[in-house]
Amino acid sequence: MIFANRDEAGQALAGQVAQEVPAASQERPLVLALPRGGVPVAVPVADRIGGELDVVIARKIGAPGRPEFGVGAIAEGGPPIFDETALRLLGVTETDLAETVTAERAELSRRRHRYRGDRSAPPVTDRTVVLIDDGLATGVTAHAALRWLRTQRPRRLILAVPVCSRQARDALAADADTVVCLHAPEQFAAVGQWYTDFGQLTDADVDQILSRAR
Repeated sequence: MIFANRDEAGQALAGQVAQEVPAASQERPLVLALPRGGVPVAVPVADRIGGELDVVIARKIGAPGRPEFGVGAIAEGGPPIFDETALRLLGVTETDLAETVTAERAELSRRRHRYRGDRSAPPVTDRTVVLIDDGLATGVTAHAALRWLRTQRPRRLILAVPVCSRQARDALAADADTVVCLHAPEQFAAVGQWYTDFGQLTDADVDQILSRAR
């Protein structure tokens, strides 16, 4: 299953999410995208189920010298969460990552102000919340986001992605009430391999997509 782009992936994902959250339900569900890649995927989902669209900011904490390799993550106002197994394998401690955590927290704050401005975060308590990303490799950022959202006491917490590794899907089942993943291939190297167009998005792209959707 190869998606042409994030919009097509979102259209496909919307149908599956709609089976979990019918548009005719009495409450208005909250659809939260993980920027940047999750935003264009979330738009068709929010449209299909009549959801309120917004973002939840999470940042990966990369290993020393290997920033692309996530050993933890931080989301909104929550504490950093680490992959203890990865830390042991690399011989790295949480203290070794203190500067990285500080830098990622600063970037998280910048993005939160950029995408949300002076608006307050939408209420989560006692609502059905759908968290969306364009795909999961390790799932570390989604893990941090789900953990933080759970502290806000949603009625139901759903994680929905077009494609994910089986390891990430199984690991995150404990954090979400429901995990919707359209494609969980046995061989998984990176999210981008399942998209024909997986171009990187900018802050301006996110601003434009959110503005148009609202």
